[in-house]
Order: sequence, then structure tokens, then C-alpha cells
Amino acid sequence: GDIREHFPSPVVQIVQKDAFERLGLKQMLLEPEFLGAVEADIDLVASLMSLRQIMPEKIKTTARQVIGKLVAQLMDRLARKTAEAMRGAVDRRRRTRRPRFADIDWPRTIRANLQHYQAEHRSLVPERLIGFMRQQRRIVDLDEVILCVDQSGSMASSVIYASIFAAVMASLPVVRTKLVCFDTVVLDLTDNLADPVDVLFGVQLGGGTDINQAVAYCGERIERPAKAHFVLITDLYEGGKAEEMLARLGKLIASGVNVIVLLALSDVGRPAFNADLAGQVAALGAPVFACTPDQFPDLMAAALRRQDLAAWAAARDIKLVRAQAREGEG
Repeated sequence: GDIREHFPSPVVQIVQKDAFERLGLKQMLLEPEFLGAVEADIDLVASLMSLRQIMPEKIKTTARQVIGKLVAQLMDRLARKTAEAMRGAVDRRRRTRRPRFADIDWPRTIRANLQHYQAEHRSLVPERLIGFMRQQRRIVDLDEVILCVDQSGSMASSVIYASIFAAVMASLPVVRTKLVCFDTVVLDLTDNLADPVDVLFGVQLGGGTDINQAVAYCGERIERPAKAHFVLITDLYEGGKAEEMLARLGKLIASGVNVIVLLALSDVGRPAFNADLAGQVAALGAPVFACTPDQFPDLMAAALRRQDLAAWAAARDIKLVRAQAREGEG
């Protein structure tokens, strides 16, 4: 279990500091060769994030560099796919016969010009271009994506991936993106999204969980429900008021917010989660399932198009949580 759930903060910091020394992490981070040789994986970065508060300043510099290596790796893996999926979902809604070169829909253009194929030159002359209309959209008109992420210790990899995706989406002019992390307090990291290393180093993994409080915080900041997508990433082990949380989620759904609950955003197998509460959330009408990082860009593209996400998940053999009535209901 997570020691933060059982001991006050001063005791936790003493235990962590002792572990930091005994595990040899402090000495490794002080070695110049360590940074060049280390394999910056999710587990190591999660450990560094959880130990941030008790690290000496000199070691924090090296730790940030290690986190930066992982961020660079994940950006290389995920940024392009995410950008393409998001732009495709938002920009490619209207067609034009006078597209810019970069906006030509080549498959449709080729089909529309097959009669102009010149066999002797083995070439096709596209007399009629079909493409996507590039829209100038005001910030106020953009869809809003809010990633609300549980930062309890068991959700470490989800926090890391969600932070990377939030940083990528925040850099795109096609959506407005917010990142909120929570345990028993709410941490709004939206203003830090230009630097994902800063975001990850600002997260404090571990502690209790008050999902209700986080949902309340995010709900109060949604201005246009019909254009809002609320992605709650949590294993649903609620330490706060579960009934209030369910009521808040139901209110968001009724107002038109596109509510999605991800039990995990990671490459790990089937996650542990609160099955009873997950079933009750599903009964509200929100899709509830776990998602891998490679699936997430397509998920967000489908969400922006307001597609049926239950059908989207089923088509990819993603197991959805079944709706379950609350106690006392028929």
C-alpha cells in the first residue's frame, strides 16, 4: 500500500528520505555517468516524482534531466500521432474545391479525376481538386478538453502519459486543453503545459483520493458544456463522497458535457479498480474503460467528433465496464 494513506506527511518524508538513502538513488543521481547511461523508464521517473520533496536541490537538477529524457522519448512516440488525430477530427469537417496544397484530399481527388488518366504518359491530370477547408476558428469557439487525473501512487504511469498528451494538445490551435491532477487536494497544472518536465516535477504522487472534489473543481470551470470533453482518469477508489461525485458526473452529462472515464492510461495489463463504483458511473451513461497510450489519440479524435465511444471501444476489443444500479435502486 501507499504509506501516504496511513501516516502524516512529516512521517512519510522521514520514511522516504531513509529509503532514498538506502536504495542508493541519491548516490546514483550524483554520479555524472548516471545520466548518460540510465534508461529513463516509467518506473524510474515515477520514483523520482514521488521523492521530489525530499531531494536536495543539486539532485533535483539531475532528476529533472532524467525526467526530460523520458519526456523526449514519449514525445517522439506519441506527439505526431496525437497532433494528426486531433487536427483531423476538428479541421476536416468541410470540403472545398479550391484547397491549399497541404489540404488536398488525395484519395477523393484521384477518384474524381480518373477520366483524365493519360495512359501514354502514365499520369493523371487532376483538373478538379477536392480538399479540406481550413477554418479560422476563434479561441472561444474551440472544443475544450479537460484531463482530470488521479495522482495516487497506483496511477503513476497514467499521470505521466496524461501529462504528455496534455502538453501536446495544449500546443495545438484546434482545442483548448486543461490538466488537473488531484489526491485530497486539486492541482491545476494548465499554466505549466508548455513544459511537460515542469508538469511532471510538479506532481506529487501518492496520498488519499477525493474524486468528488476534483470533479467539482473542473465542473465549475466548464463554460460551454456542449463543447466540453471531460476525461476523468482514475481507478475510482474514492476516499471522498462517492454519492456526491456520482451526482456531479450525472449533472455534467445531463448538461451536454462529453464525460469519459478511463480506469488507466498505461501500457500495463488490466488495471485494478473499484468495480462497484465503476458500474455506477457507467449507469450514468459515461463510457468506462482502460486505454493504452497508443489508443488515446484515436479516442480523443472520436470524442471530438462526438462518436459513440462504447462502439469505438468495442470495435477495438476494449472491455467496457457494464452499468450497475446503485444500492437501493431496481
